[in-house]
Amino acid sequence: MSNLVAIVGRPNVGKSTLFNRLTATKHAIVDEISGVTRDRHYGKSDWNGYDFSVIDTGGYIVNSDDVFENEIRKQVLLAIDESDVILFLVDVTTGITDMDIEIADILRKSNKNVLLVVNKVDNTERQYAANEFYSLGLGDLFMISSTNGSGTGDLLDKVISYFPEKEIDNSDDDIPKFAIVGRPNVGKSSLINALIGEDRNIVTPISGTTRDSINTRYKKFGYDFILIDTAGLRKKTKVNENLEFYSVMRSVRSIEYSDVCLLLIDATQGIETQDVNIFGIIQRNKKGLVILVNKWDLVDKDTHTTKQFEEAIYERIAPFKDVPVIFTSALTKQRIYKVLETAISVYKNRNKRIKTSELNEYMQAVISAYNPPAVKGKYIKIKYVTQLPTKTPTFAFYCNLPQYIKAPYKRYLENKLREKYNFTGVPIQIFFRKK
Repeated sequence: MSNLVAIVGRPNVGKSTLFNRLTATKHAIVDEISGVTRDRHYGKSDWNGYDFSVIDTGGYIVNSDDVFENEIRKQVLLAIDESDVILFLVDVTTGITDMDIEIADILRKSNKNVLLVVNKVDNTERQYAANEFYSLGLGDLFMISSTNGSGTGDLLDKVISYFPEKEIDNSDDDIPKFAIVGRPNVGKSSLINALIGEDRNIVTPISGTTRDSINTRYKKFGYDFILIDTAGLRKKTKVNENLEFYSVMRSVRSIEYSDVCLLLIDATQGIETQDVNIFGIIQRNKKGLVILVNKWDLVDKDTHTTKQFEEAIYERIAPFKDVPVIFTSALTKQRIYKVLETAISVYKNRNKRIKTSELNEYMQAVISAYNPPAVKGKYIKIKYVTQLPTKTPTFAFYCNLPQYIKAPYKRYLENKLREKYNFTGVPIQIFFRKK
C-alpha cells in the first residue's frame, strides 16, 4: 500500500511551497495571503527509490467564524489520522505562536510519526532562532528552506526511514489488482456483487454507503485477481461528513495500490467533472484504465446513443483516447464478463515488453518517414530506442539534440507505437535522452 505523508501547520508557514518542491510541481497555489489553500492537494514524490504520496493541507485555524476554516480544520485532522508520516511545519520568522502550541498538543496525542520542520531557515542567525521550537516537545527538529530546498534532503532521509522495508514479499504481489472507482452511488459495490455472484458488499441507494476499501479475491473461470471496491470519490465541496473525507483518502490509496482501474460512470447522468478528476488521478498514477458506463439498462437508446456517449467521454478525457469503454449494467449483468476480459487485456498491455531489436526496426522506419523538424538550422537525429524496465510502458529515444524535440512530434511517436503494438487502456511515457 502507498505511503502517505501529510504537511500540516498554521496558515502561511510555507506548506504549499514545500509540497511543490517535494512533488516537483506547481499544483499548489502559493501566495503571501494566508488561507489560500482551502482543500487538500495530492501529489507523488520519491526519494532514494521510495515512492510516496504527499498531502498539502489547508492551514489549521481555531476560534474562527469562517465556514471554510472550519472545514479546513476537519481536513487537517483527518489527514493526521490517515497519514504514515506528518510534517509539522512552523515559521522561524514569526517564532512560536499559540496556534503552533495547539497543533503540537494534537500531534503529541496522535501516536503518529511526527517530524517538526522549521521553515525559512536560510541564514546562520535564523538557525540559532530555530532552537526555540524544541520547547514544543516534539523531539528533534529539521531546519529547511522550502523556497531554495536547503535541508530537505536530510528531512526526506528521515521520512523514508519510517516506511516499511521494500523487500517485504507478499504472495499477492503477482496477482492483478483491479480497483473499482467512481463517484458515490454509481454502482461500484453492485458491480462486485454481480461479478462474484454474492452480496459481498453492502448496496443501498444512499451515497457513501461504502466507507472503506474492500479487497475481494476472484478465482473463477480461469481468472485470478483481486477486486478492490473503493469508497466513492465525491467533490470536496459536497463532502460534509468526516467519514467521507476519510473515504476520499482511502480511495486515492486504492488507485495507487491497483494495476488497472475500472472507472464507473452513471449512464443516467453522463460524464461529469468529478469523473474527469478521478480520471486525472488514475493518469497521474500511470494505471491501466477501463471506463464502464453503468446503469445502461435505464437509458432510452437509439442507434446513435452508444456512439454519442463514447464521443462525449473521449472529448472530456482528450488527448488520451486509446481507452476501452464498455456499456454495462451491474443489475442485469449485461456485458459483465466482457468487463473481466477487457481488464485482463489492459493488465497484459501494461506489462508488455518489446524486444529492442524489433522496436528499433519499426521505429527507425517511422522516424525516416517523418523526421523531427529542424530547430534553428539544427537537425535532430534519433539513433536508438529502447523500452525501459518500468511498471508501465516507458520508452527512451536517444538523439543528438533532445531539448529541441517538441510535444507534437512526441505525440506522433506515441501514436505510431499504439498503431503497431496494443497499448489500449495504458498510458505511455516517452523520454528523449542525449546519445
